[in-house]
Amino acid sequence: MNEHHQSRRRFLGSMLTLAGGSVAPFAINLAAMGGAAAEGADDYKAIVCLFLNGGNDPFNTVLATDSASWDEYTRIRGADAAIALPAVGAPRGVLPIVPASGHAGRSFALHPSMAPLKELFDQGRAAVVANVGTLIAPTSKTEYLNGSVALPAKLFSHNDQQSMWQSYKPEGASFGWGGRMGDLLAAGNGNANFTCISAAGNAVFLSGREIRQYQINAAGAVPVRNLGGTLFGAPAAGNPLRAIVSGERSEMFEREHAAVVGRAIASQATLGGAMLAAGAAGVPNPTPFVNPSTGATSVNSLAVQLQTVARIIGGRSALGARRQVFYVSLGGFDSHDNQLALQADLLGRLAHALAYFDTTLATLQGADMRRQVTTFTASDFGRTFTSNGDGSDHGWGSHHFVVGGAVKGRQIYGAFPASGLKHELDIGSGALLPTISVDQYGATLAGWFGLSATQIADVFPHIGNFSQRDLGFMA
Repeated sequence: MNEHHQSRRRFLGSMLTLAGGSVAPFAINLAAMGGAAAEGADDYKAIVCLFLNGGNDPFNTVLATDSASWDEYTRIRGADAAIALPAVGAPRGVLPIVPASGHAGRSFALHPSMAPLKELFDQGRAAVVANVGTLIAPTSKTEYLNGSVALPAKLFSHNDQQSMWQSYKPEGASFGWGGRMGDLLAAGNGNANFTCISAAGNAVFLSGREIRQYQINAAGAVPVRNLGGTLFGAPAAGNPLRAIVSGERSEMFEREHAAVVGRAIASQATLGGAMLAAGAAGVPNPTPFVNPSTGATSVNSLAVQLQTVARIIGGRSALGARRQVFYVSLGGFDSHDNQLALQADLLGRLAHALAYFDTTLATLQGADMRRQVTTFTASDFGRTFTSNGDGSDHGWGSHHFVVGGAVKGRQIYGAFPASGLKHELDIGSGALLPTISVDQYGATLAGWFGLSATQIADVFPHIGNFSQRDLGFMA
């Protein structure tokens, strides 16, 4: 470790011992340090998990548009084939994408609401990974039907499959693969508290065996409130929260409680100061989102989450961060009903937020950070190819996006499944049997992130069951 990093660590360590005083002077000091420390952050990388809660319908998101595939799509979904199109206020046609290679005889498109993501795909900073899902081992349709191979627990259950995606175990898991990566790489960070950060509440994905996830909101650190207040309004009593962390404690429970409160207060000040340092360079607000079905404008909550992530990445030098794992989410994808309008809105928000994040990272603190930050989508499961008349029902495999400057973009990775029913991957109503496992998907990201083959095998317990451990979508 060079002298610059040692001095920065000593500075941060001394600030963390402060239980009193104003956050503002500390923030100003960190802002001043940010520019001086930036030159030492060349090895920085971040992974952002973007979870689509509810189970996104893949058949409307990435569509096969060659004649045979499109005919099957319109025939099986019938009058609801327009489920792939916004109701009003946007171009009625799907958005063609052309993979750089492979997929002979097939053609593809994105949902009409996803024009900003199509642009990223065409520019080579986004890729599609086809038919990903939770798997224990490669599984054929025959093996699935006769139960001759181990299957993920509680398929088609929202909570359990969200947990399986994030941790390989059903609901109640203790740690996830984002947190385990954090366990292995946190030693390279000046402050391990900011290794795994969630902008979307508690997520098992970010829980490690040692690492605790740090939760944020749109303003940054979820605040410890009333730090400047007094106990029941009595000035003589002093601030009760600061009093908790001062003095000697005889009971083990009291000492631990004081330590937790102390860490929270110190972390709030540290992150606030780092984000102030990033703010000096300017992280713009997202533009308003326009609902493609109604024309109404609103704030895109996903873009706001990614704005906060960008501000933390901008403060990476002040935090001493070299590896960070983030979690953001967008809910509402359980589209049994009203899928036409619902998915148009949600996929529009997804594309709008990803394009905003890409643009923001391109000029963050005067540097292009896009090659150092990779965002990937995940979701409970896919959905059925058949329509229930107003939407689609729970499935299994689904198509996902990987976005970033280090992504080998303008490509669809994996064998894109046949359209229709009763094919070799249809396990019922057109729900897809996955051909790429979450382990393979995650292991490819982990290799780029810096994990060794041995560490990848530790983090992804089923990766040894698959012959292809790197899908090749990261440079």
